[in-house]
Amino acid sequence: MTLKPPPLRNDCFSLPAGVNWTPVDEALALLRTRLQRVVASTELPLTEASGRILACDVIAKRSNPALPNTAVDGYGFAGAISEGTHVLPLMPGRAAAGLAYEGSVPAGQAIRILTGAALPDGVDTVILEEDVTLGRAEIAFHGPLKRGANTRKAGEDVTAGMVILPAGRVLTPADLALAAAAGISRVQAYLPLRVGVLSTGDELCDVGEEAAPGQIYDANRPMLLALLQQMGFVAVDLGRVADDPEALRARLDRAAAQVDVILTSGGASAGDEDHVSALLRDSGALQEWRIALKPGRPLALAMWQGVPIFGLPGNPVAALVCTLIFARPAMGQMAGANWLQPQGFDLPAAFAKHKKPGRREYLRARIREGQVEVFKSEGSGRISGLSWAEGLVELADGGAEIQPGELVRYIPYSAFNL
Repeated sequence: MTLKPPPLRNDCFSLPAGVNWTPVDEALALLRTRLQRVVASTELPLTEASGRILACDVIAKRSNPALPNTAVDGYGFAGAISEGTHVLPLMPGRAAAGLAYEGSVPAGQAIRILTGAALPDGVDTVILEEDVTLGRAEIAFHGPLKRGANTRKAGEDVTAGMVILPAGRVLTPADLALAAAAGISRVQAYLPLRVGVLSTGDELCDVGEEAAPGQIYDANRPMLLALLQQMGFVAVDLGRVADDPEALRARLDRAAAQVDVILTSGGASAGDEDHVSALLRDSGALQEWRIALKPGRPLALAMWQGVPIFGLPGNPVAALVCTLIFARPAMGQMAGANWLQPQGFDLPAAFAKHKKPGRREYLRARIREGQVEVFKSEGSGRISGLSWAEGLVELADGGAEIQPGELVRYIPYSAFNL
């Protein structure tokens, strides 16, 4: 059965009356409560499901292990062994993985058993072969040995009927191993979220073109497209469009038929040439969130023909921060995944910083010799800092006087699935 989502409401981005500056946590909470899945689901072979998002819980068809078995190569017998020297007669034959031993092992006797073999009837304990002296038809060893030593119980890892992977999980190679061990050959997963990236502005030109005086190369589009691919979404290059409202309208119309979400960069403020915000405002679909954030205060959110639009700042540093902090968890939820809460950790600072109260700040950062260092300049035009960094330092909304050695919150890029 294909699961189809309901359409998003056109007012899903609207802020409560009277809101002016929106704290980061409130903005994230609003996105989390108002956005919903926008993709359908399909059934896939397990071998094709890596990186896909589960649409339904995966329930084990088989216990793992299915039968009690041995964890080592050795000799199996029944019961605990007391201290002292012991000699046991050895049964003919052996038990090996995939080769069930026919018959049972009488009390007081032992049988050769290899790693992974199901325990024969009459065996509940195994002694390592290294701890045994082998005779012609008997073994000798020293105790003590507890009952159940070196064995695995049936279902000690997974029992049939239990949920082994929850809906909303992004499947990893390890998840595929778990599902296969539990007898799962097919899973219900969501179709990949298709995210379009559109750059706007007369000042932009593509790399490889001749830049006219006053023009700059479009750095955002290649960055955002690569980010989306690493995040597991289908990245769709929508190109760039000049500061022309009609051209922008036509491009958005085409994009709405191609993708599930649109990311724009540039033109999202309130200037004379900010045609993205102007066009969306005229359509009645725009919500401008003034977020208490540095870098990247303006975040334009809108619907265009039922497709959500994230209007990112044109500055690459601010565009990256807004993508990671806001667009990444929002798009994950629209893709059917669980809301991403990036996991950071506290480390000593290798820098000093005076922070004014009022805004959440994110600094480009990396770890060296157990300490967090930040890029030499906080200027949002320093794109080299994005390449230099391996994560972000998150500074809380209040004021702070950070001295070297004090703990700061560091969020590695890997926390955003990069």
